[in-house]
Amino acid sequence: MPEKALVIELADSWRTSLAAYPSDLRLVVERLVEDEKHALAAYFYARMMQDKAGRTFLSHEVVHNRLSASMARWLHELFSIQESSDFRALVELQHHVGQVHARIDLPLHLVLMGARYLKLRISKLLETQTALGAAERAIALCYVHETIDIAMEFMSRAYSVSYDRKSRSEESYRVFAAVHNTAAERGRQRAALLDWENQIMFELASRADLSALPRANDSDFGLWFAHKGAYAFQGNRDIQIIQQTLDELDNEVLPDFFNDNANQLGTLRRLRTLVRLIQMNMDELFDQRNELESGRDALTHLLGRKYLPVILGKEVAYARNRGISFALLAIDLDYFKQVNDRFGHEGGDAVLRQMGELLNGFCRAGDYVFRLGGEEFMVLLVDVTRDSALRIATALQELIRREPFKVSGNEQIQLTASMGLTLYDGHPDYAQSLSRADRALYQAKELGRNRIEIL
Repeated sequence: MPEKALVIELADSWRTSLAAYPSDLRLVVERLVEDEKHALAAYFYARMMQDKAGRTFLSHEVVHNRLSASMARWLHELFSIQESSDFRALVELQHHVGQVHARIDLPLHLVLMGARYLKLRISKLLETQTALGAAERAIALCYVHETIDIAMEFMSRAYSVSYDRKSRSEESYRVFAAVHNTAAERGRQRAALLDWENQIMFELASRADLSALPRANDSDFGLWFAHKGAYAFQGNRDIQIIQQTLDELDNEVLPDFFNDNANQLGTLRRLRTLVRLIQMNMDELFDQRNELESGRDALTHLLGRKYLPVILGKEVAYARNRGISFALLAIDLDYFKQVNDRFGHEGGDAVLRQMGELLNGFCRAGDYVFRLGGEEFMVLLVDVTRDSALRIATALQELIRREPFKVSGNEQIQLTASMGLTLYDGHPDYAQSLSRADRALYQAKELGRNRIEIL
């Protein structure tokens, strides 16, 4: 939600706008919208479905079963407001709706188009109010337009913030996914840098044309650094050091080999020193916890919450496009506090690391495993049915039950896990699935733990 001060400011401006219109005309609009809210919602989505982009995001089943009812409630909340009402709650409702639109990637122009059709439809309905004079209908119409426009403005604020944050996370995940195997990437780039150094040595030893010496910035390492490394690790001070060192090699060290009066051995030593400096700073890049790696949980090395919205958004789009489904499996280790109390946080951390390894080893290559915090984990099971997801969850629960968790030295303990399972139901907002998985997990714990509940 936006900051409290901003909510208060927006709420006050909305209240001031409302007060500018006569209460009797507002009441006419309220009753009209209340009577027609379901028809208005149906009209809104019917027009949206006529748009090619709208059909991409809205299926008839979802519209009829979920979104039309939500739209009707939104219209009721919007036009039943009074000067004494809670405008802060109304502002926060628009903010929530804007966040949902951003989560499901609903283009903003579709929302604004729908708002335009709503205003046109309500204006037609106002024309049937024969008890109102022309001037009164005009004022009522202005009230309708301003109310919907205010709602759209507040939605757009939240949409922009959420969409920007989502875009940054998607970009971070894209780069992360491209170079997620940091050990292999580090090895490849160290080898590329050494290959360049060895090539320089060979050219010098063979007394080849020194003007043909390959520049460091043009080497395989230099190209990786310019196009991937510097971008992936941007903002890290080691990036600047590496670039400065590459430039020093190209602009000072290599030209020294052309100088007959230069100390060739000293130049070689300087080259080797600078190459080692690049290696050291490159190692720092891969070791440090930077923005790229912040998506992984530091203890278990599983994906963290940061990438949950990105991956869920992608899987929702994939499932809708392919007509398949996925499942969310929320997992909580039972009575984990007793592990920390008995064996200390070191013992607890050892259990969590082992749990991460167990989940990674159990899940299929296409599945995603997250640590959400504490002893709670989430598994996204791709391309499954209800029955196959339940079989996977049951097998995993049995595997956890049989796993000897090492807590200290040779000491081992047995643990169980409570699980909440939900299958994606076609709703474009992944938050609905997350909420069901959380509720299912809560039920599993409330009903005695060491069980699987499905919602």
